[in-house]
Amino acid sequence: MNEIIDQNHFITQSEINKFLLATLLCGIIGAEREYRSKSAGLKTMMMIGLGATLFTILSIKIGPTSQDRIASNIVTGIGFLGAGVIFKEENRVKGLTTACIIWIVAAIGMAVGSGYYEQAIGVTAVVMLALIIFPFLEEIGDRRFTKRIYRIVKKQHTHGDLESYEEVFRESKLKPQRGKHQLVNNIITGNWTATGTPQNHQKFVERMLKDEDIIEFDF
Repeated sequence: MNEIIDQNHFITQSEINKFLLATLLCGIIGAEREYRSKSAGLKTMMMIGLGATLFTILSIKIGPTSQDRIASNIVTGIGFLGAGVIFKEENRVKGLTTACIIWIVAAIGMAVGSGYYEQAIGVTAVVMLALIIFPFLEEIGDRRFTKRIYRIVKKQHTHGDLESYEEVFRESKLKPQRGKHQLVNNIITGNWTATGTPQNHQKFVERMLKDEDIIEFDF
């Protein structure tokens, strides 16, 4: 069967192996994304990897004197695909990791298509280690360095001022970063971004809720 296929120049056993390897490697990464319910999951990653592999193979076949003329455009084209999964939610940008993984999956497909199997397998292993280990490290970091945004509104000329609340942040063992402050119709509004442990954030919130001078408190 393989001889018939090779003789007709339809597809070679080497190319079949490349497609199977690309499906396996990109499928492993896609399965992790699917498990975490990300926008680009198993099917998407497999299709991107297979597409990059096929484009690279065709680039080698069609342009023996300039084998990069098709493959080089994969990098540009995949950028538009990655941009589609990046979006802004409130004050956070989400989807950057998924976009990066789409870019890497295309690179893995190109490596397989050009015959660099060791590099493709090695990068896949590194990506999987990063995707598995980093969430645990981020969780540990979030426990100690949780960032929250606070908004305090009070009347002008009441006891104390907004700057005095920065001392309250520090007493609660939070690190405040002052944001926009404004005065409208004798109403003062202050915004802060504070960093600290969830327990310290809770202590600060409880203390603010007892402050009778505060008109509005967003936390």
